[in-house]
Amino acid sequence: MAAWLIPAVKAILPFVSPIVSAALPVFTTRKPDAPVQDPGGMLQQQITELQQAASQNALHVKELAGQLQKTVTALETAALQAEARVRRMMVLAGAACTFSLLALGVALFLR
Repeated sequence: MAAWLIPAVKAILPFVSPIVSAALPVFTTRKPDAPVQDPGGMLQQQITELQQAASQNALHVKELAGQLQKTVTALETAALQAEARVRRMMVLAGAACTFSLLALGVALFLR
């Protein structure tokens, strides 16, 4: 599993529940057997609710985009740090190989 996946999931999990609860249908519904007193009023109420849901959705999307931007920035920073560590380990491994070959040469020379 990718090492970056666990922190990303941990960062996103607290926001899943509010997004799902906001996305559930909460619109006014008309019961099929109920008589219609004011169809225009019901339609206007449904339109108003839909507009409110759309504006809330836009706010949630903006918030999620900001959090995603923070997560991507953190992942990029972690990737740069990991790359620097890998370079440092490669230099240390090369130095260790050089010293071991030098020690082997000295040991063979002194034998």
